Amino acid sequence: MFQDNPLLAQLKQQIKESIPKKEGTIKATEKGFGFLEADDKNSYFIPPPYMKKVMHGDKVVALIRTEKDKEVAEPDALLEQSVERFIGRVKLIRDKLNVVPDHPQLKDAIRAKTRKGISHSELAEGDWVVANLTQHPLKGGNGFFCEISEKITDANDKIAPWWVTLAKHNLPNQEPAPQAQWDMLDESLVREDLTHVPFITIDSESTKDMDDALHTVANEDGTFTLTIAIADPTAYVAENTDLDRQARERGYTIYLPGRNIPMLPRELSDDLCSLRENEVRPSLCCRVTVDTDGTIKDDAQFFSAWVKSQGRLAYDNVSDFIETGHCEKWQPSEVIAEQVTALHALAKARMNWRETNAVTFPDRPDYRFELSEDNDVVAIHVDARRIANRMVEESMITANICAGRALREHFGFGVFNTHAGFNPEKIAEAVELLNSHGGETDVETLATLEGFSALRRWLNEQDTSFLDNRIRKFQSYSEVGNTPSPHFAMGLDVYATWTSPIRKYGDMLNHRLLKAIVRGETAAQTPDELIGDELALHRKHHRMAERDVADWLYVRLLKDSVAAKTTFTAEIFDINRAGMRTRLLENGAMAFIPGSLIVDNKKRVECNGDQGTISVDGSKAFQLGDQIEIVLADIKETTRSIVGKPTREFAVVAEKLETEEAAKSE
Repeated sequence: MFQDNPLLAQLKQQIKESIPKKEGTIKATEKGFGFLEADDKNSYFIPPPYMKKVMHGDKVVALIRTEKDKEVAEPDALLEQSVERFIGRVKLIRDKLNVVPDHPQLKDAIRAKTRKGISHSELAEGDWVVANLTQHPLKGGNGFFCEISEKITDANDKIAPWWVTLAKHNLPNQEPAPQAQWDMLDESLVREDLTHVPFITIDSESTKDMDDALHTVANEDGTFTLTIAIADPTAYVAENTDLDRQARERGYTIYLPGRNIPMLPRELSDDLCSLRENEVRPSLCCRVTVDTDGTIKDDAQFFSAWVKSQGRLAYDNVSDFIETGHCEKWQPSEVIAEQVTALHALAKARMNWRETNAVTFPDRPDYRFELSEDNDVVAIHVDARRIANRMVEESMITANICAGRALREHFGFGVFNTHAGFNPEKIAEAVELLNSHGGETDVETLATLEGFSALRRWLNEQDTSFLDNRIRKFQSYSEVGNTPSPHFAMGLDVYATWTSPIRKYGDMLNHRLLKAIVRGETAAQTPDELIGDELALHRKHHRMAERDVADWLYVRLLKDSVAAKTTFTAEIFDINRAGMRTRLLENGAMAFIPGSLIVDNKKRVECNGDQGTISVDGSKAFQLGDQIEIVLADIKETTRSIVGKPTREFAVVAEKLETEEAAKSE
């Protein structure tokens, strides 16, 4: 046939090869067209018909041609597919199975079939499923096609936010399976009997997995003797067993709004290892002296023990007792009151030391969802970080400093939390920014732990958080590694966590190493080099899952606020070229404010992410760290996103600017 003529095919190929090509990433829009964000930083328009060949995020080679006097990109070859496994909802079109991806930029239904073991009849309109893309137009396929591999839950299941999010991030949705019985391992450890010592735990009232208990002695010379007892799951979980491997695969207990998925079976985390009141429990302990000025002395001793908590205390009750001398809900015994008072004095000394010599962070509240029995959001509670929280925090930091020192000195390895300070490629730019705001520093100074810590303390003293917010973009990320290195962000020369072993796998590894020290061993197995990257990846997915569930619940809670025109106080924490991201201080929800909703004419608005400012008519109107009043303009349930806009007060400012501009033109 004519179309099979090899000469014609050759001619078409030659013409095609003569057309300019660009590599880049597909950016989809809600209106059907898209753009090729080319590697050369240019952007090329993609008409709707061409967008049928690609998905948002695909990396492609595109032909750059001129159509109707406009330069357009036609995707021609797929370099990297953006979507493989995805979450979506069933859509039946003429009784044919389709899946609509649960993604803001992927709105088209994809033809689907079910994997063996899943029946078409099991699926109904709107059901949540896991699917894998099996056919792509740029890989020779006739359109897109996918295969459903798993049904997550029914369309109207109120637990969908949790099940869908866990499936999206490929996380487990239940704890490890329980065992028939739990026998303690023979670890060749002599456990000291401390059951007579009045240890106390301080946690939230709902906490079941209590992993730390404290005992404090205020000595006559003004020093303190602090004993930290930590739950001991490695007394039950042997290295390289199935349960140990499961713990490594999970990395951490997953904490989501309203529920958690433990790293270990609940029989361990909530019972056998939890340091429950009046229950004898095995523990790994550290006893150390803290000087009057808060300095941690070099006399830390690690040992194994049996402990029995004599007081299950709650943060708010302890805080009330310390701050006012009285708590209506709780009155401690003389022994427990003595413990609380001594721990408070120790914490004040440590806080003062860290504020003077290391780095502290401004207190931010925690936002806690209250759910009904059928998983509706009843309320969001703002839990301020009070003095009792700081008391426990200072004790845990002290314990982790001691562990870092011990592991560094005995083995030279362990599981260490580290932070390198500024990104070497950005430190010169950071110096320029700081000095333009009175920082008076240089690259050599900021590259040292002392210099970085001094900078962080100086930033904490500033009147606003604007510079602090901007400077964080030049910093490195926190890491986990098996060799000791400083933690610049905390202002510490070494830091190794071991205080949450029923929640963190890295802490379990450190427990085993610390026990080797207790046994007097001089050699041990270095933690796997991959463990740091694994833990960082686990933490990343857990945080994303926590945020995704929260966003879903916020949309449920705030859906009536648009019509009610409820006013919220919001803090600006990010600015990009499209607008600003804010956090509602009343409940912690995130709301995006596009430039088009700041004033009617978006050409008057300049959003400068590099400078951390938004200007209207050339005058700065907002900056990072500002607290502003906003109302919610739109809530999009399908994408779980909240859109806000400044209140009328700013509109008045905008009108004033318009008047001034008109006066200038006249």
